Amino acid sequence: MSDANPYDPGSVPPQKPVTSSAGLTEEERTWGMLAHISPLIAGLVALPFLGPLVVWMMYKEKSEFVSDQAKESLNFQIAVLIVIVICCATCVGIVLAPVVAIVAIVYQIIAAMEANKGVWYRYPYTIRLIK
Repeated sequence: MSDANPYDPGSVPPQKPVTSSAGLTEEERTWGMLAHISPLIAGLVALPFLGPLVVWMMYKEKSEFVSDQAKESLNFQIAVLIVIVICCATCVGIVLAPVVAIVAIVYQIIAAMEANKGVWYRYPYTIRLIK
């Protein structure tokens, strides 16, 4: 009679990681989402690539999903940085730079929502420098 009744309101259910349909834990999905959202926060100090870089360095050995999403976000940030620099170097591009920034923010939000669902998201128009 030492076995606890699993239906007893006072007993604690066994802990197991919460996984999505893709087999990812909630923590992996959250960190994948943060890899895409972190450039918005890091962009406040003019280093938007710093957020995904930190997430990638933390999780490159721990989780294939988080590592992949952080690298994808980092590649996108590098591509956006290149486009912004080119836009600012040209007179016409100065008008386009804010448009590029707004489109980048929209893609980051979409990517974060997809990563939170456990989807291995790929940004369009991205040069994949880090593999």
